[in-house]
Amino acid sequence: MSVHLPGDPALRARLAAPDAILVACLCAQWCGTCRDYEIKFRELAERHPRHVFAWVDIEDHADLLDDTDVEDFPTLLVQSDAGTAFFGVMLPHIGHLDKLLQSLAATPAGHGHAAPDLLGALRTAT
Repeated sequence: MSVHLPGDPALRARLAAPDAILVACLCAQWCGTCRDYEIKFRELAERHPRHVFAWVDIEDHADLLDDTDVEDFPTLLVQSDAGTAFFGVMLPHIGHLDKLLQSLAATPAGHGHAAPDLLGALRTAT
């Protein structure tokens, strides 16, 4: 599966599924670490076709993040209708995210992390 950008009709369609699990990377185009991480993030999306991967540039799409300040990169969000399973900074080693997704597969329910409702915002973004 591919990595979607906010406003992509295919993203909205995939997120409309009741079992959608959003994996969003919150980054910035000017960040070299983000640009390097994006390549691996896209490769990981291919290995996890059940998940909906989104790349959100925090400067271009600040409106999607409510009042949330993203201070370090990459900041990752894993969210479903059950809640937020992960929201925070992760070292830019894609293996860490891969392991997180595998561990969350065993316990997919939300864990009450304070996070913006990015899933809801992306479902309605134009």
